[in-house]
Amino acid sequence: MNPASAIRQTKNGMEVDLLVSPGSGRSEVQTIDPWRKRLIVKLIAPPEKGEANQELESLLTAFFGARTEVIRGHANRMKTVLVASSKESILTKLEGLNAGP
Repeated sequence: MNPASAIRQTKNGMEVDLLVSPGSGRSEVQTIDPWRKRLIVKLIAPPEKGEANQELESLLTAFFGARTEVIRGHANRMKTVLVASSKESILTKLEGLNAGP
């Protein structure tokens, strides 16, 4: 799956489309869903009082090595985050997911 299908360049950084599963057994960035063209992310936090969004921003900031912010879908499983990073840097991280161990 081409990871570029889940990202877009904007004047403020890169937008990344996500499919988030809160209340999971562990928090992790998984892979790109080829049908939805979204990055799949699992979170331990429940979808209550913004806890999942806070955990999501922390997880993705660590994963991408850049500041992230949920900009769409605050109360939805399908979200969009803004990542303050370059397209090349984000693609490198996402391509590493598909490479496996």
